[in-house]
Amino acid sequence: MAEGANWYVIHTYSGYENKVKANLEKTIENRKLQDQIFEVAVPVHDVIEIKNGTRKQVQKKQFPGYVLVNMIMNDNTWYVVRNTRGVTGFVGPGSKPVPLSEEEIKPLISAGEQIMISFEVGDVVTVVSGVWEGTIGKVLTVNENKQTVTIKVDMFGRETPVDISFMDIKKL
Repeated sequence: MAEGANWYVIHTYSGYENKVKANLEKTIENRKLQDQIFEVAVPVHDVIEIKNGTRKQVQKKQFPGYVLVNMIMNDNTWYVVRNTRGVTGFVGPGSKPVPLSEEEIKPLISAGEQIMISFEVGDVVTVVSGVWEGTIGKVLTVNENKQTVTIKVDMFGRETPVDISFMDIKKL
């Protein structure tokens, strides 16, 4: 990190994060402020969505409506960022931006992968592959770490809990 530079959070109109980033980067280039405003970031994380047994990786914004800026705070940089189209203000009390600490910024810049599933406890699902293919059951538990669900299946006239992979089930 550059001497005297800190990360600041700016609030934007929801859905305008990437546009604000592009506008701010263009302004930095035009006004030759590369030595004062170093980086503009829209924190995103990879999410694996599982719908109907299909696994798809997408990127989602970590904090919709917010953009991070690494800069040296002075009247000029404050003015440039604050008056960028789509920016509603800095995060902080009144008009005084509060910088993020090293501990706060590290997890934001190096976000991990998450898994989003389209079912929850109580949903009725059907098994689409594996030993239990064609079986219909009710979701008892969801284990995101193991990427499995426990469903109730009818076996020999008794309801029995069975663990099934996210990839092997589809919501009814």
